[in-house]
Amino acid sequence: MAKNKNGSANSAGNTNASSSVDELLLAALERGDDSFETGRYLVTFKDGAGDQGLQSLGTQGMRVADARDFEGQAATLENIGDADAVVFPEIGVALIGGNAAQERSMGAQMEIASDSPIEIIEPEHFVFAEQFFREAAYLSATKTNGNGSNGGGVNEYLRGFLEATDTITKHLQHGKGYTEVDELDEETMVLGATWGLNVCKVPPSLRSGLGIRVAVLDTGFNIGHPDFVGRPVIGATFVGQPVQDLHSHGTHCIGTACGPKSPAGTTPRYGIGYRSSIFAGKVLSNTGSSVGGSVLAGMNWAIANRCPVISMSLGGTGGVQAAYTAAGQAALNNGCLIIAAAGNSSGPTGFPANSPTIMSVASLDMSLSPSSFSNFGKVEIAAPGRDVFSSAPMPRRYTTMSGTSMATPHVAGCAALWAETSPNMRGLTLWRRLQASARRLPFSTARVGAGLVQAP
Repeated sequence: MAKNKNGSANSAGNTNASSSVDELLLAALERGDDSFETGRYLVTFKDGAGDQGLQSLGTQGMRVADARDFEGQAATLENIGDADAVVFPEIGVALIGGNAAQERSMGAQMEIASDSPIEIIEPEHFVFAEQFFREAAYLSATKTNGNGSNGGGVNEYLRGFLEATDTITKHLQHGKGYTEVDELDEETMVLGATWGLNVCKVPPSLRSGLGIRVAVLDTGFNIGHPDFVGRPVIGATFVGQPVQDLHSHGTHCIGTACGPKSPAGTTPRYGIGYRSSIFAGKVLSNTGSSVGGSVLAGMNWAIANRCPVISMSLGGTGGVQAAYTAAGQAALNNGCLIIAAAGNSSGPTGFPANSPTIMSVASLDMSLSPSSFSNFGKVEIAAPGRDVFSSAPMPRRYTTMSGTSMATPHVAGCAALWAETSPNMRGLTLWRRLQASARRLPFSTARVGAGLVQAP
């Protein structure tokens, strides 16, 4: 028998394949359960059985949408109409609506026949920008009180994201991880580059990322940012909102991975792959929240567009999920490398970074010690993540943030420089080069992996 992973969430509320993030958050609140499950399911097909799997869903009477029916495979779930499921062919995964799955007993006690194209069925989970990873992990670990109920903790956390749709900037201005531009240290201004770029040996590198497609799957990008004038940006949304970043997280990450070599005035250099091609996939909403299906749709898109470097500063708490592992393997098979944040909960690496096919990134402080918030365990490499200066949506233009979210685009940017060195520097070869060239640090591999990422 193939494996099956049962979910605890029922399908109360709107949990269709086309439901928006806000609708799924509302449905989760209506259920009142203590999980971060959405009520929908992810079906991972056996290796090479994607087309057979698509057919199998059809034979069960499902209306199935195919990402290949969308330009560039940029399949926005809200645009699949009345489909019961959507298939992401590049990664061999399908998303099935809660009602459609339950009607066919696909999310309960279903036993999967050994000759079925289906490998495993898993509950879909909510996903958050890594900036909020610590809060989600805490609530997940303390979701029950003395009476055996969650005391509203997880539900209130989800409610906060739902209500934040109309109050996005408040959460950012009064939240964690932000400092104003004028707090940038004088040494950084004198050196002409951020401390992160300097310790990664970026300024002396002769590489620029020219010709390398870098996909950053996040909250989108501030289209029209003056530091990126003239830079083509290929954008796609997977959350039913414009690619324009009203959050800041995505713009900050793109700035580190792909920002300019010489920003205007006295602004220090903060970007690594300054001539790379930017693919901005909005897989997180403007509140920094999302669901697994939207993230996987973005991963499918980035792989379909053969982006050698795919950066993901997002995640959730929990064990390894087969859908992300399949996506990571599909990336490697197609000459792409997915690089993801380990998480900020001071605990075990969360998903999707905990998948064996995805490179996990830990955060370092300026002392090159592991950041106190940085997750540990399954870690491949480390990068600067504390007090990282980078771009922000206008009119702010720049800001400083901390987290494994900020470490991840340092690795992605350096990966783009390495990928430029040879057309063969792709996939697993690129992964191994990043680790082999890393600066060794006096800490366990569980905390820093192979060490501090270095530019070529």
